[in-house]
Amino acid sequence: MTFFIILLVVVVVIFAVKNIRLNLISRPTFKMFKKVLPPLSQTEREAMEAGDVWWDGELFSGNPDWQKLHRFPKPELSDKENAFMDNQVETLLAMLDDYQIVQKDKDLPKDVWDYLKSEGFFALIIPEKFGGREFSAIANSTIVSKIATKSLTAAVTVMVPNSLGPGELLLHYGTTEQQNRWLPTLATGEDVPCFALTGPEAGSDAGSIPDSGVVCMGDHNGEEVLGLRLNWSKRYITLAPVATVLGLAFKMYDPDGLLGGEKELGITCALIPTDHPGVETGERHYPLNMAFMNGTTYGEDVFIPLDWIIGGQQGAGRGWRMLVECLSAGRGISLPALSTATGHLAAKMTSAYAMVRQQFGVSIGQFEGVQEALARIGGLTYALESCRLMTAGAIDLKLSPSVVTAIAKYHMTEMGRTVMNDAMDIHSGKGIQVGPNNYLAHGYMGIPVSITVEGANILTRNLMIFGQGATRCHPFVLKEMEAAAMEDDDAALEQFDGLLMDHIMFAACNASMALVHGLTRSCFAKAPVSGESAVYYKQLTRMSRGLAICTDVAMLMLGGELKRKEMISARLGDVLSHLYLASTVLKRFEDEGRQQADLPFVKYAIETSLYEIGQAFDGFFKNFSNPVVNFVLKRIVFPLGNHYHKPSDAIAQSICKHMTQPGVFRNRLTHLCYVDENAGTGVMESAFLAMHDMQTQFKDLKQWQRKGKVPATLDIEGAINYALENDLLKQTDADAMHHANKLRKQAIAVDNFQPGEL
Repeated sequence: MTFFIILLVVVVVIFAVKNIRLNLISRPTFKMFKKVLPPLSQTEREAMEAGDVWWDGELFSGNPDWQKLHRFPKPELSDKENAFMDNQVETLLAMLDDYQIVQKDKDLPKDVWDYLKSEGFFALIIPEKFGGREFSAIANSTIVSKIATKSLTAAVTVMVPNSLGPGELLLHYGTTEQQNRWLPTLATGEDVPCFALTGPEAGSDAGSIPDSGVVCMGDHNGEEVLGLRLNWSKRYITLAPVATVLGLAFKMYDPDGLLGGEKELGITCALIPTDHPGVETGERHYPLNMAFMNGTTYGEDVFIPLDWIIGGQQGAGRGWRMLVECLSAGRGISLPALSTATGHLAAKMTSAYAMVRQQFGVSIGQFEGVQEALARIGGLTYALESCRLMTAGAIDLKLSPSVVTAIAKYHMTEMGRTVMNDAMDIHSGKGIQVGPNNYLAHGYMGIPVSITVEGANILTRNLMIFGQGATRCHPFVLKEMEAAAMEDDDAALEQFDGLLMDHIMFAACNASMALVHGLTRSCFAKAPVSGESAVYYKQLTRMSRGLAICTDVAMLMLGGELKRKEMISARLGDVLSHLYLASTVLKRFEDEGRQQADLPFVKYAIETSLYEIGQAFDGFFKNFSNPVVNFVLKRIVFPLGNHYHKPSDAIAQSICKHMTQPGVFRNRLTHLCYVDENAGTGVMESAFLAMHDMQTQFKDLKQWQRKGKVPATLDIEGAINYALENDLLKQTDADAMHHANKLRKQAIAVDNFQPGEL
């Protein structure tokens, strides 16, 4: 006992007496920290510093403020945005024949192009003073989602000018002259923009861009001016084949010192008319049978004046920061919108097909194997819409949360892929026969496009989410890195000392509370609500504690090596991601009034995220380099074992019941799905409603066949006629059943083509 008292006194003295602490604790730690500090390239540093820390910071804190989550404004459309949805968007959707667009014309019809331009679809983000719509991020997202349920080609065509491109860059960084020159013509569609970043040797690693701009004197409009001699070769550029103005990213050099500063200025962005001498619009690409315009652009020794740099001469070398900040908005709006559209379309049509399609005399939706996949579609669709709303809502708060949008991009595109695969499995043969009535085929083909663009998913998961999140969102690490970079060692040590003490207290608190929550199954953790969702707040708080302590240990043990241990860091990134995804579900549930019908979907989505968090932690513990540390961390986070599991069969069956019942809930779950009365979606929905209305009569008919009242050898139409003739059915019911069966047969039919037609 005396020994422990003496030990406690020694520890208190060491930490309480500043000079002792500095020499025994802070100075050695500071030296070690500078050694293990991961080296950052200029592009990595700019990416790290760009954007905002938002709810991701709370999740990294170990103790999220759930009341803060509830206080974020509910994302909603304004009256003018709702009017645009009800009028212009509905008109556009009625104009689209996606089979004709993709399989025959390989392009949007001229009247569609004209309508998009004249009605401001390319000007959703441009302010009204320049002739634009000036819509919110949530409106931008909702418009793209709705269009994507009818035509991915049209949706991508609309989304590109409203995400990463000249319009957004001009709004944030353009000079007044540049904004006045370009924004009005972009708003009217007189100018069509594209942005060229990716090249044959440079994709996600923008730092390796070989395209160059060298400062020199040259002729422009008959005068010799200071400008840039550009050389570039870009590919995969959406809208390049039809663009009239090219946004270009390149590395800028000033070898002769004409600007009087550095010789290598870094990545720079410029705006160039595509009819400018030397600009070449090259070959068109054909991305997985999608008809949106995508292609190449080249330029050799193209001279432009310096004031074509976005932001003017002051924008020289600032291009990478511009791109990183604008990319986060694109990741938070465009790609989540496409993925959510996949969910809405798949949920509405697959739930209908599961009831309409029959095997062994019953709807396939009654088979538990189908129910398992259908429940996954429903649960993930609820999660997709939740994440879409909250992430776009963050952008409407004038934030650029780079970590959150990276999470949304990666996980929502992957969830979209899962949902589409399940929909195809349930539709089976109907899903794979391409034709005018196949509403899944083009979406299925387009899924990999979303997976690869704006940072390929492998890169996003393994490098971006945790790589940026651990540093940006941690309350102390970035400040400690800044202290380590200070030139004055004494001042740096003084600052580092205070941060280190706070960091130690932070880690100790998270470790102890993680253990307490683990031992008590979070029974004593706080929740901002009561009821069935309260337990999820408690469990997410517990996992936030676990993430915080595991992150601290991983960074301490591995230092700069953690950046290269992608499998390890990605698992911690998965924990952060699923904490965020579950948060969005809870946020939506509260925003929409905690509706009882939503509970199975909330449970499914959050229990799926908790299960994935548990799996990520298991992988982290099994593969972390130090077995002793592994053992200790696992006993802190899961002292009683990992008890997270996938959602129960009962929850899955409850979801299926809700999805296969027409009404308010099903309409809310799939409200963005456009149902075209003249196409496959309209036929399927009509058949679903008609079969549901007559389901009692069809059940009776099946019972009569089993009991011998109606011959079992008769097909459905013959059985209906027999029952009518023998006074088992009324004429009105028989007519309605014939009509429903006709629609059913039409809905399950697939497209056929005459010999030679293809």
